[in-house]
Amino acid sequence: MLLPSIAITSHAVLFPARAQHQDTDILAWIHAVEAVAPFRTMTTPRGLPMKAAITNAGTVGWVSDRHGYRYSTVDPMTGKPWPVLNDDVVNLVCQSAGDAGFPGFRPDVCLINRYDVGAGMGAHRDEDEQDFSAPIVSISLGLPARFFFGGLERTGPTVAVPLAHGDVLVWGGPDRLRYHGVRPLKPGSHPLTGSRRFNLTFRKALSM
Repeated sequence: MLLPSIAITSHAVLFPARAQHQDTDILAWIHAVEAVAPFRTMTTPRGLPMKAAITNAGTVGWVSDRHGYRYSTVDPMTGKPWPVLNDDVVNLVCQSAGDAGFPGFRPDVCLINRYDVGAGMGAHRDEDEQDFSAPIVSISLGLPARFFFGGLERTGPTVAVPLAHGDVLVWGGPDRLRYHGVRPLKPGSHPLTGSRRFNLTFRKALSM
């Protein structure tokens, strides 16, 4: 039985534990992606290393280096296309997007972040996509995280959103370009991921 959804803002909805019944299959897919496109530490355009390790699946993948933030059709580490999306996970993502008020969403990329203890992500907004009419759908697996959701300016008040294993968070519409981030991961152990957290964010990077 699905747990009741939680409205975070007018166009951001949390679905607690919605992905929990698929957790082992999603983790197996992550490991299959990693075998083809290994997790790596990317750098910001200023040359600073990011805290979370990153990989991608889909038609394109999100990358960052001295040349800036962008999407690439090939993995710059291997020169090969990114691994394909998993149909079962995409179906879960599309259903969640529809239930949050965004019918017809079909992602073309999944950015996968791997957080070790102490890793976090500063306030940012997802603005490298070509069309902001599609929502962002996020799946959390492993250790719990302290997500924060802000406004349309980098500074200002934020809403704290605890994210647990299996939670699905969807945001879009007027909230699509809100700043958000993740506080440093606290020590702990999860039976499936050990001392790590995985976060999958599904986006529509190319034009609708």
